[in-house]
Amino acid sequence: CDTFYWEGIDGSRILTHFIPARDYNAVAKEGSAENEHFTTYNGMLNPSQVMGSWQRYSQKHINDEVLMSYGWGDGGGGPTFDMLENERRLSKGIPGAPATKQCLPTEFFHVLEDKVKDNKYLPLWSGELYLEYHRGTYTSMARNKKFNRKSEFAYQNMEFLAEVANRLFCTAYPKKELDEGWTTILRNQFHDILPGSSIKEVYDESKLEYESILAASEKFVGDYSKLIANAARGNAGDIVVINPNGQKTEAPIIIDLKDSEIKGLSDGESTYEIQKTEDGFLTVVPSVPEHGYKVFAPVKEVKANDNNAMKVSEKEVETQFFKIEIDENGKLVSIFDKKANRELVKPNEKANVLVTYEDHPHNFDAWDINNYYTEKAWEIEKADSVEVVENGPVRACIKVTYTYLSSKLVQYMYFYRDLYRFDIRNEIDWNEKNILLRNYFPMDIHATEATYEIQYGNVKRPTHYNTSWDFAKFEVCAHKWIDLSESNYGLSVINDCKFGYSIHDGVIGLTMLKSAVYPNPEADKEHHSFTYSFCPHNEPIAMSDTVAKAYVFNNPYIAVQKEEAGDKLPSEWQLLNLDAESVVTEVVKKSEDGKSLIVRMYEAQDRRETAGVKLAVPFKSACLCNVLEEKLEDVSVSDGEIKLDFKPFEIKTLRVEL
Repeated sequence: CDTFYWEGIDGSRILTHFIPARDYNAVAKEGSAENEHFTTYNGMLNPSQVMGSWQRYSQKHINDEVLMSYGWGDGGGGPTFDMLENERRLSKGIPGAPATKQCLPTEFFHVLEDKVKDNKYLPLWSGELYLEYHRGTYTSMARNKKFNRKSEFAYQNMEFLAEVANRLFCTAYPKKELDEGWTTILRNQFHDILPGSSIKEVYDESKLEYESILAASEKFVGDYSKLIANAARGNAGDIVVINPNGQKTEAPIIIDLKDSEIKGLSDGESTYEIQKTEDGFLTVVPSVPEHGYKVFAPVKEVKANDNNAMKVSEKEVETQFFKIEIDENGKLVSIFDKKANRELVKPNEKANVLVTYEDHPHNFDAWDINNYYTEKAWEIEKADSVEVVENGPVRACIKVTYTYLSSKLVQYMYFYRDLYRFDIRNEIDWNEKNILLRNYFPMDIHATEATYEIQYGNVKRPTHYNTSWDFAKFEVCAHKWIDLSESNYGLSVINDCKFGYSIHDGVIGLTMLKSAVYPNPEADKEHHSFTYSFCPHNEPIAMSDTVAKAYVFNNPYIAVQKEEAGDKLPSEWQLLNLDAESVVTEVVKKSEDGKSLIVRMYEAQDRRETAGVKLAVPFKSACLCNVLEEKLEDVSVSDGEIKLDFKPFEIKTLRVEL
């Protein structure tokens, strides 16, 4: 079908109309069957393709008009003189061909909706429309994908902290700098830049742009963080930990301490040990209030936690949560979850297996991964070295080094005393071409579906190849996390900048690098740094804290040392508080007209929720608005609390007059 309602994960419906053009005359010729399914969004406006569009439309019983998108080129091109002249003649009527009319898509869809909205024969498609094409764009030009992920979080942080500083300290709101940054971020999300399918000059230029806007946001975020930290109640030298996210969870933080005598941080109830690492002083702190902060006092004496001490060697790691066996080449022979009392690695298999593939797609090098890529595979079997490089009270680290052709791969496997997770950081100097690099984890978890995060929600996809449609999903996309679960246990894999995945028959596959040569012959030949975090959970995915962990992993807590004593603000504070765990606050910013506070939230766990929203600053009124920040309807306010009812995966944008 070409005209149908498309139902999203939140239950909303969009009237959709697909009319690919085809060369009608070519199809009619003998030996031209390959053109039968010729589709494009660059229609050549001529009688042949106009006729082909009408002939192909299969729902003439509910609608007698079709939309034909035409123009030369897909990068901002438009109609040619010949196309416009063809349309002028077609509009007057040519025997045997449909009459044409120029109009905007908006006009067409208004007419279409009036014709079909109550028709019982109008189909409904529920769920994902999976494109069986261009799977390589999830991975090509990894640098830009990382820059994009980091830039989005950086500018959301800047918006939030700038609004806090503006309301509490009357600082100027940096609208000009925010607009410039978001313009760069959004422009570089163009459909060939971010996917990795542009020429080299595009990536030379976008690298400079990203570095410039990230440096600008880092300065603003740093200045606002210091301002807030110094105003918080506490002494000079105290550590103020700011959570810029709409979710909270215990997490590691790096602190820039000048006093090496400090052994831990205290929040008045518990003390958290500190470990010196190459990156700085590391500790694990408890949950910090969402869109808020908490003050910790440094202490010089910490009682050792011998009960939870880790045991670490090149062959084995044991924490209170895991017992992990490692072979001489850095592969994980066993991952035993002590908390769940079960083995994660499939029998007779190994995890953390690096495999390379010859990557020569049929047509579009940077765009595609074809299903035959697995036919030529080489496992990176032998490690140059496996060594313990950290063995402290907070974290242990095993470093594994590999050489592959002209490239160097280094993995840092991190294990935490107090965290139910382990991480693998990859530092790769890549110098190959037409080589696809993947990492595999065969998990002893039986599930016919896996869960993948998308923007503002998640979708489920099959883990089997029952049908051709299932098999086509040999490479799929996800944002910050993927998950493979049984009803009461699962494993979530969180990433900080990757998008290409596969989960088949319990084997989790992570696509790391692609390295195409067209249209950019130097694509991905550089240093890459990225991390995966492996987080088991002993409940269904919808009841787990995977979403919170993914946000904090991608957008870590900000630790600031107070330069002076202060008491203008409490020692623990948050701008807004939501009492529904499954509702995520994604955006907190000043409205575009500068008059209000904008809060965008969504339900993240596929269930109905009633959320109470409380603000730490007084407000006059609140309403729901659209993405353009235009009022839709008033909301219920009682005793200073805003009540909002969420459907599964529903997005709501709140406009608050302060």
